[in-house]
Amino acid sequence: MKFSEQWLQEWVTDTGTTETLMEQLTMLGLEVDGVEPAAGAFTGVVVAEIKTCEPHPNADKLKVCQVAAGGDELQIVCGAPNARVGLKTALSTIGAVLPGKTPGEVFNIKKSELRGVVSHGMLCSEVELGISQESDGIMELPADAPVGADLRDYMQLADQLIDVDLTPNRADCFCLRGVAREVATLNQLAVNEPAEQAVAETTDMVMDIDLQAPAQCPIYGSRIIKGIDNTQVTPLWMKEKLRRSGLRSIHPVVDVTNYVMLELGQPMHAFDLHQIEGGIVVRMAKDGEQLQLLDESEATLTPEFLVIADQQKALAVAGVIGGLDSGVSAATQDIILEAAYFDPATIMGKSRKLGVHTESGLRFERGVDWDLQERALHRATELITEICGGQVAPIKVAKETAHIPQQQTIRLTRDHLLKVLGFAVADEQVSQILTALGIDNQFDGQTWTATSPSWRFDLAIAEDLIEEVVRVVGYDQMPAHRLASTDAIRVIPEAIRQWRHLKQQLSDLSYQEVINYSFVGEKQLTALGLDQDVFALANPLNQDMAVMRTHLLPGILANIKANLARQNHDLALFELGKVFSKSTEIQQEDVLLLAKTGQQAPEQWGIHGQKVDFFTLKGDVESLLAAVPGELTFTPSALAHLHPGRQAAVHLNGQVVGHVGQVHPSMVQKMKIKQEVYVAEFAMNDIQHMVLPQWQSVSKFPSVRRDLAVVIRDAISWSEVANAVKSSLGDDQGLLNELCLFDVYKGDNIEKGYKSLAMAMIFQEKNRTLEDKEVDKLVSKAVSFLAEQLNAEIRS
Repeated sequence: MKFSEQWLQEWVTDTGTTETLMEQLTMLGLEVDGVEPAAGAFTGVVVAEIKTCEPHPNADKLKVCQVAAGGDELQIVCGAPNARVGLKTALSTIGAVLPGKTPGEVFNIKKSELRGVVSHGMLCSEVELGISQESDGIMELPADAPVGADLRDYMQLADQLIDVDLTPNRADCFCLRGVAREVATLNQLAVNEPAEQAVAETTDMVMDIDLQAPAQCPIYGSRIIKGIDNTQVTPLWMKEKLRRSGLRSIHPVVDVTNYVMLELGQPMHAFDLHQIEGGIVVRMAKDGEQLQLLDESEATLTPEFLVIADQQKALAVAGVIGGLDSGVSAATQDIILEAAYFDPATIMGKSRKLGVHTESGLRFERGVDWDLQERALHRATELITEICGGQVAPIKVAKETAHIPQQQTIRLTRDHLLKVLGFAVADEQVSQILTALGIDNQFDGQTWTATSPSWRFDLAIAEDLIEEVVRVVGYDQMPAHRLASTDAIRVIPEAIRQWRHLKQQLSDLSYQEVINYSFVGEKQLTALGLDQDVFALANPLNQDMAVMRTHLLPGILANIKANLARQNHDLALFELGKVFSKSTEIQQEDVLLLAKTGQQAPEQWGIHGQKVDFFTLKGDVESLLAAVPGELTFTPSALAHLHPGRQAAVHLNGQVVGHVGQVHPSMVQKMKIKQEVYVAEFAMNDIQHMVLPQWQSVSKFPSVRRDLAVVIRDAISWSEVANAVKSSLGDDQGLLNELCLFDVYKGDNIEKGYKSLAMAMIFQEKNRTLEDKEVDKLVSKAVSFLAEQLNAEIRS
């Protein structure tokens, strides 16, 4: 929001210096992005009138003008195409100083000779005076501009333009009225609302309004003005206020609607009355409906767009931009003004989809005052008739009360205020601040009962009122004192693994951490089949960040895609964050996701390239969970977003704590990822516990190893075989120090549907040497048990 300091001072007198105002705005939460002068640093420029204008005798494109500037007429050579007799313009006299093309550079005006004709100064354009970035010729001033007057004084150019960066919740400050309210409250000053003059209604013509989309547009106001004088031009004072706010002058009617938007905060639009057939219809667009916009681009609309239409066609994209055919032109004499309230969620993101940026869209998607439409119509009518005349009809407003936002009733106790702030604010001061901000309130000696105003959508709970109080009192005014607390320091058991320790362990395994937004697009979740129990944000930043993530996978796949696009093909990433769901109520859970893709090791001569596979990630999972108490096992699973033949559920003591597997090929294909991606996911609550290391003496006696190969059905997993071996040993299970699988074979001499598993069984006793016959007996028990339970056969 850019505004003129002088314009603000019309609303609030005595705002102090520019530096003071900037500091106050920033402390109020309206961060100042920058300040610039209203014009370049020039001197010696006056208002002049061209008395005669003759062709230059020696140059086709130059003219020789006799110019009155408050004294003797001066001869000026000018090349501007708009130089003409009677034009009042800006003249830099001899000795004048104009801004140069680069910062700090100046240009001195001297007597000069152009193609044999002497010029005693220069007629200036807005660009040459640092007033505008572009111009079509020399400045054109109003006919009543006083000849000889200093241009800086006449145009009041001793002004500063302040650019404020507003947060999304402060849409009420997208206008002078909102900013003035803030500044006046801080300085305990009155707000000088502009005096509005009622305009007599001289015609009874009204336009029918059909609200077919009341939830998206619950309030639509209109007024017809007939017979405007389209030869009139916008007054200089209005043009300047628009320019200093970053808008250019177009047409008196359009300029008035923009002026009212800047002044009051209500975006408006004007239609050419004769382009409307049969009344106004507010509806959702038809699929594929075409509309040529004011910027002459063609828009193809979908049913998610709200449009203002007549009985035959769409006239404008509601809240964003008007249509070219129905817009006000130089030939327009009868107009219909529009002022509406649109649901912010309906307008949000539509400007980006159309590829346009408008001041109206910026305000409507954040929310405008829903009680301002009639006032804006009155104000615009007053200004239009003052400039262009016309016959005024009554205002007609269509409303659907059920869809109009409701004012919030908020209660704030004195104790709660003190507890949150940590210091006391006088009761009278709290009431005064709330009242000055437009928040109706009553205080019963202990509790303030406040009602949010129609222009504040961000006030809902007591903390919102506390924020209003403290930002006006001043964060820098908060007293400094030592904090004391009786809260006991929570002792975290050593057996609970801290997140930083987990991250360090993953870093040791060559993983890199990524951090993604908790907001994602619903299409991302739907594409991965992860959109169950998803819930949308009430005020999303855009459509790609409209819902809370139910899984970490969309974010980490986007990270992988971005890295692959930059030729980083070998990746090991992890993210530790929250996921969200909502069935009956909102729930959140801390989740860890690992992802690997590409080669297992960097390219080198000693190791042939080997791609990441299921077992690569399974090994990392086993390393990660080695310190977690309980028996770790893997069983086949059937998650839709993982490859059906390359995934497993991870169990601790029989309870599922996570999954590991390859992301489904169709999922990575949708993301345009052209290599396999393997992921592992865990709920943090299930893997945070760990076994503390304990000292054990090393056995002094040798171990005994027996290798055993068994032929078994394909469907039987290694974990089932391992469990069977351990169970077969009974009370002697403690003698089995290690059991590992070192070979899996299928092929010659192995029946189809079967496989050979070769395992190493390592036995050891801590206090004696085992004899061969004891070990042979244990191996025989294992062989017999495997044959009995799993139909295994010894492979010869």
